[in-house]
Amino acid sequence: MKLLLFSDLHCDVDAARQLLALAGGVDVLVGAGDFGNIRRGVHLCLDVLKACGKPAVLVPGNSESAEELAAAARSWPAAQVLHGSGAKVAGCEFFGLGGGVPVTPFGDWSYDFTEQEAAGLLADCPAGCVLVTHSPPKGAVDVSSSGHSLGSTAVRDCILRKQPRLVVCGHIHASSGKHELIGKIPVVNAGPDGMLWELP
Repeated sequence: MKLLLFSDLHCDVDAARQLLALAGGVDVLVGAGDFGNIRRGVHLCLDVLKACGKPAVLVPGNSESAEELAAAARSWPAAQVLHGSGAKVAGCEFFGLGGGVPVTPFGDWSYDFTEQEAAGLLADCPAGCVLVTHSPPKGAVDVSSSGHSLGSTAVRDCILRKQPRLVVCGHIHASSGKHELIGKIPVVNAGPDGMLWELP
């Protein structure tokens, strides 16, 4: 199965058009959050991407809530919005967690969760799925421009327990386009340029 992984578009319609050009040869698009900017313009990039006619798995970032993303994705019937929930798409199990974890310093507009809240939302994650989270796990593709590791311990704990086949995330822009391993599990900070990924 071929996936197109991306995150952190932040209303960049040109970046969405470039992703659309990459989408022709893939089976599923996987968007790891931050489609809008500070809770605005969530629909802009989705309106471009839906023209691919392919199924998609989307999780909210900290720039939009799950409800706001679901409303923006209504015109893309093949898109599944996941947050503390899972779905089978093109025969593959996906599970999603949106929002900033741990809580960001950005203030009330940011859609954030504590590590404890995130652990609860991840409780039903099935073993061996594709895990899509906005926030990266602690210690993998989570280094900020200031050199700090800002990932989530709850996401990392879930990965160690459930052993997903792939983890797709975003959020930490300085680590976008990178991938690392936790054990044997690939963790991809997809970024707005997108990344083609073939599931074995």
